[in-house]
Amino acid sequence: MSYRAIILAAGVGDRLGAPWSAAPKALLKFGDRTLLARHLGILEDAGVDEIVIGVGYRADLIAAELDAIGAGSKVRIVVNSRYREGSVVTVWSLREEFTSGRPVLLMDADVLYDARMIRRLCETRHPNCLLYDADVEDSEEPVKICLRGGEIVDFGKTVTSEHDRHGESVGFFRFSSEAASHLAGIVDGYVAAGRSGEMYEEAIRDLLRAMPPGTFGIEDVTGIPWIEIDFPDDVARAKTEILPRLAD
Repeated sequence: MSYRAIILAAGVGDRLGAPWSAAPKALLKFGDRTLLARHLGILEDAGVDEIVIGVGYRADLIAAELDAIGAGSKVRIVVNSRYREGSVVTVWSLREEFTSGRPVLLMDADVLYDARMIRRLCETRHPNCLLYDADVEDSEEPVKICLRGGEIVDFGKTVTSEHDRHGESVGFFRFSSEAASHLAGIVDGYVAAGRSGEMYEEAIRDLLRAMPPGTFGIEDVTGIPWIEIDFPDDVARAKTEILPRLAD
């Protein structure tokens, strides 16, 4: 099966601060490669034949990196000029990419991770899938996936549904063509209603609730190394704890 991968790389990264916020987080370098170069290499190895990157802040630097690494015609960029608003606007700016009739892999750009994550998404039996890590810190920061009886019943940083267990979302998703098109409609509704300050996870939460039970599944990736880069401490952890453990 062929996929269209959509990478969200438009944000400013204010919480990271100087000097790292001078460029998009996708251009942070770990080892000899940027996060963006790592994404593209892992996706190519997984057989993904089309990649679209949602850019905004310092889009020129993203374009320069794509030229430098010889990304070629498989990679396109879509510019979100409203990148200082909520991340739902970046997904909205990409809404036509979700309605192509192809399954979609949606990914945050600011994650350092093992290549097994993408293989799990591509090979899973679930047409619609979230990556689930049971090692979740007890705070409001992680985006949580809540399960009851094996079914996803809630999703987001703040959850309200009763559940048996929860884990952290890696920020990578697989959507069938039907679910991807439905998500495009939801984000269009958000922007039309003036909810452009929302994070895109809220739209995914609405999608999970709108689709019939059993539409979405999880792949448990607990123990596979990954980290989202939000704060200065994350940069240090990525270099000392995560990078040495990567299999790619």
